[in-house]
Amino acid sequence: MLLLLEACHVKLPLSLCSTDLNGCATINTERFRKLIITNHIVIPIAEHGIAVQQLCPHATEVVRRLQEEGYEAYIVGGSVRDLLLGKVPKDYDVATDAVPEEVKTVFPRCRLIGRRFRLAHVRMSGTLIEVATFRGPQVNDDDDHKHQNGRILRDNVWGSLEEDAVRRDFTINALFLDPVSGDIQDFVGGYKDLADRKLRLIGDARTRYREDPVRLLRAARFIAKLGVEPATETKAPITEMAPLLHDIPPARLFEEVCKLFMTGHAARTWEALQRFELTRALFPILKGEGKSGKAKAGNLLIKALENTDERIAIEKPVTPAFLLAAILWQPVRARADTLQSEGLNEFAALGQAADEVMSSQVQRTAIPRRFSVVTRQIWTMQPRFKNTHGRRAKSLMQERRFRAAYDFMLLRAEEDESLKALCDHWTEAQKGVTLNTGQRQFDERNKNDARRRPRRRRRPRSKTPAAK
Repeated sequence: MLLLLEACHVKLPLSLCSTDLNGCATINTERFRKLIITNHIVIPIAEHGIAVQQLCPHATEVVRRLQEEGYEAYIVGGSVRDLLLGKVPKDYDVATDAVPEEVKTVFPRCRLIGRRFRLAHVRMSGTLIEVATFRGPQVNDDDDHKHQNGRILRDNVWGSLEEDAVRRDFTINALFLDPVSGDIQDFVGGYKDLADRKLRLIGDARTRYREDPVRLLRAARFIAKLGVEPATETKAPITEMAPLLHDIPPARLFEEVCKLFMTGHAARTWEALQRFELTRALFPILKGEGKSGKAKAGNLLIKALENTDERIAIEKPVTPAFLLAAILWQPVRARADTLQSEGLNEFAALGQAADEVMSSQVQRTAIPRRFSVVTRQIWTMQPRFKNTHGRRAKSLMQERRFRAAYDFMLLRAEEDESLKALCDHWTEAQKGVTLNTGQRQFDERNKNDARRRPRRRRRPRSKTPAAK
């Protein structure tokens, strides 16, 4: 059980920072280090209660081998946070004072990756352990490391354990667990914040959001996933700074969208995004509520989010393609209606609307082709459900995406009751196809068996004596 410890929270007072022309703070390292040491506490295993058996043995082995080579190493970040909350960590990260090249010396088969954040990937028995070197504060703001708006472009400034703790984003992610001794190192009050269910940024919130605007989305995700509430200074600038997400590469934003909606907390995450008016920063194509950053969401979308969470809870597969179909259906349907009024048939109108909406959305969040193609097929199959008899109906049920499109039609019926009868028809039709197909396969198998006859052995020809 978590204990409520009397630990202070580190903030960045103005006396510890200098400000450049863009309003970006540069940390006074020496004075900052003194502040860190003042707030340092150690939580022994007897208090935090994380048993060694709960830890990933491969992560423990990585830490042990680095320590044996004389380096400092800890399990850090979300895995420690999740263990304290009684959750099973998805992955394990290790932080060390060894630079990537030194990590490769200890683990010759590891792979060094990254330019913006240089890391080492160590694989043990199929498990990937990400090893990062302690980072320090940015000493200067040259063009190679920081954008003029304050966003960090490269972060390969090595530092100490204390400096690495302060460089992290939220206090609850800045806990360092030594699996060998069992102690947790806390420099920023993250242990108490976790006990209080508080989400608090380390340092000045505006500066930290400006360094990496994706932290705006991470705040919403942690609120939904962990049930924490943001501190006043953490939540105050979120809505105002949402436009900073425009500067994030679309490919990275797509990864964040998957983390937001594909980890079992999609419905609560949507509520958090709406609460902080971040929804239309991710999906600007959606209709807004007045001038706010909130998006209008119907029953179809809410039900799709809830269904996704239910499938993940029972370990059924989910795909971003279906969820994107639900999120973007509103603008697709609206554009298709306009095209139909101009003379296009429903199928052609949906196809053109799908292309236009996708082209607009990928400017903000990249959508890999393997997902966008499926999403488009789900949309364009909707008019074909109106053909309930004949050859076209039978061929529709043989389509690879039929089931996904059918499920999507069921969601549409949540908003349009006129589709109920159509849904009932296709539900019954699938039962008949399943039974008929099974009977047909059984009959065909029996027919093949009846045709089989034992092969008669051919008698060898008798050799006639050669003529004399």
